[in-house]
Amino acid sequence: MGGDVNYLTWKTFIDVCELGSLSKVAAMWGTSQPQISRQIKAIEEEFNCQLFVRTGRGVELTDMGRRLEPEIRRWLQHTEQLENNIRNSSGLPIGKVKLAVLPSTAAPWLSEVYRLSKERYPDIQLEVREAQGNQLESWLEEGRVDLALLFRHSEDNRSGDLYLRDTATFLVGPPNSPITAHPTIEFSQLDGLPLTMFCRPSSWRDRLDVLARRYDVTLNVVLEADSLSLQTHAVKSNDCYAMLGAYASEAAKKSLGLSMSRIIAPGIKRYLALAMSPHGQMTLAIKKIRELVKEVADKCPPGFE
Repeated sequence: MGGDVNYLTWKTFIDVCELGSLSKVAAMWGTSQPQISRQIKAIEEEFNCQLFVRTGRGVELTDMGRRLEPEIRRWLQHTEQLENNIRNSSGLPIGKVKLAVLPSTAAPWLSEVYRLSKERYPDIQLEVREAQGNQLESWLEEGRVDLALLFRHSEDNRSGDLYLRDTATFLVGPPNSPITAHPTIEFSQLDGLPLTMFCRPSSWRDRLDVLARRYDVTLNVVLEADSLSLQTHAVKSNDCYAMLGAYASEAAKKSLGLSMSRIIAPGIKRYLALAMSPHGQMTLAIKKIRELVKEVADKCPPGFE
């Protein structure tokens, strides 16, 4: 890419895009903020354009920067893949694999995947991020991550997802709540209950809205929050309820003493899947991480189906 602008300079540009702060990138690279600023200035001078504007909280991309970002991401990804492919000619998986997960699946799954990865494939660098479903989908589409562990609403794997298992949905309530005192609760009993749910846009919320209309149920959402921790603490302290998956429900029961009832009539299943970015290539390292996730999924206890 010409002049003094090399791979590491463009990598710095992408890091600034993601962190929105020169000082944070400097800390990550173990250098000074002026050094990071000089690298960005080198790009701007090379191509006679402004990439960032300063804000009270850091920096934001200009229109030119936003147009340039996806192109640079693809170029960096192809460069890294070419380098890894050359190294992989030895038959050993090597390189970085970017994996994004839902907060509810991070703890029970990723610690074991990481352990096995370090044990079997020490040259794979696993980078893990947490986010809610819509953010995971965006990261996949933009090529920011290679793989994402997320929930789908059906087993249809036309998109190339690796299906792992299905899990039930639970109503999580305060400790000793009479509403969640029994193992199961019918969907109709949620009518008018104060609920905390994920913020819109959310395909999960859309699906619940369809069910609510079908069964003439009013979903009384009193708190919207994309944080599982905030939702579960709100349930404990504010006498409201949350509709969560098996892993998040069980974690809330153990850590906060919350009660939980599996929702039936109808049961609301979600399907845990491992999705791959449409912009990536199936490197040997990505293939091995996919296999490890499937291995760990097969060993985990059922998701309270």
